[in-house]
Amino acid sequence: MKLTTDINKNIFRGYDIRGKYPTDLNEDVYYTIGRSFGTYIQKFDQKKCVVGHDNRYSSEELVRALITGLTDSGIDVINIGLVTTPMYYYAQIKLNILTGMMVTASHNPKDENGIKYSINSFTNCKGEEIQDFYKFTMEQQFAEDIPLGELTEYDIRDEYIDLYKSILKFGDRRVKVVLDPGNGTTTTIIKDLFREFPIDFDIICGESDPMFPNHHPDPCVEDNLKMLKERVLETKADLGIGFDGDGDRVGVISNSGKFIPTDKYMIIIIRDIINKVTKKEFLYDIKCSKSLSDEIERLGGKGICYRTGNSYTKGRVKELDLPFGGELSGHVYFRDRWPGFDSGLYAGLRLLEILSYTDKQVDDLLEGINEYYSTEELKFTSTDEKKVEVVDKIIKYCEEKGYNTNTIDGVRADFSDGWGLVRYSNTGPNITARFEGNTPERLEELQKEFVNLIEEYNK
Repeated sequence: MKLTTDINKNIFRGYDIRGKYPTDLNEDVYYTIGRSFGTYIQKFDQKKCVVGHDNRYSSEELVRALITGLTDSGIDVINIGLVTTPMYYYAQIKLNILTGMMVTASHNPKDENGIKYSINSFTNCKGEEIQDFYKFTMEQQFAEDIPLGELTEYDIRDEYIDLYKSILKFGDRRVKVVLDPGNGTTTTIIKDLFREFPIDFDIICGESDPMFPNHHPDPCVEDNLKMLKERVLETKADLGIGFDGDGDRVGVISNSGKFIPTDKYMIIIIRDIINKVTKKEFLYDIKCSKSLSDEIERLGGKGICYRTGNSYTKGRVKELDLPFGGELSGHVYFRDRWPGFDSGLYAGLRLLEILSYTDKQVDDLLEGINEYYSTEELKFTSTDEKKVEVVDKIIKYCEEKGYNTNTIDGVRADFSDGWGLVRYSNTGPNITARFEGNTPERLEELQKEFVNLIEEYNK
């Protein structure tokens, strides 16, 4: 492996590094990033770095190159090995090391990989921080002729399971659940973790397989949960819970086989904790349904709408010292009893804990909310250059129309009877959109207006 300047700028995205293996990402690129990061963090007086990786077929090769680059730059590396991203977050907290790198591409396709990283805080880098690091990497003014850093290994597994055991307290009802880790990294810990609690569980897609042979590992896309729905109905389970490739996101199926979007999952959680927390303020991202903001207001709380993106939403929840927050993509952040990082396994267990104290099902826990008609998040393939241009044109269109707009993340046009959102993805060459209306007809009207614009500008 060797230093290289042949690095695609587009892998440095809004809140992480992501690209295709081996075209965008290979040993030389990871070694170079390791050398760069190892030099860069010393500007912040950091000399240690926690490193972990997910179960992707390219991860072991790439993490070796990354670690070599770090130690060649004089950084002491604590290698925690094959872990979920939440396990990596907890290792940083437990070891009190602010700097870390997690080799993962989350729920992206099997031929992709990436890095989530933090420099001098427990929050992942994002936005300008990532672009500054890209510029530094390309300048290649790296540390030379210095003592090699030390490489040690650390096993966080038992301490991570103990964290759950110290926090969760189940009631008398023994809930029956089907779990779907989607052949991702949660397969390596899910069985041992759930055995610690009074739960009857069944696991599908439970073997670690980086080819993701059964379905794409994104539990917030309903099509990916078909197998989970079928098993829930077949076994008459109380619910089904799905997880993404690196374990930081959650998806839920009710006992009736109904897909429960994350914004509705958040309603269940907020209903449960609002009278148990002092600060009754909760964050959600711009893609969430009005059902959620309506319910927060009805319960006497305050809703805070923020931009999409795991690094942004998690950082904002911490900055504002909120007890709970999340986004439609399945990232949720508990800070009432949990350390605040996103974990699909913890999110699932919190829902199971709630059910253990009632004879109600998930569908029952959503009774009485305001219902709207909404689409799933829609994706339109574009390019990294074109996607920005398309969104800028739609912002201008909305302004010329005099629409009530929110441009914190793309553009959301709000009307008295619905809303439309168009934004570009920070993790891929896509434009994303979501629409909601008071009636099916209004939903169709809004969707048609904005989808036509996307298709026209994206030609």
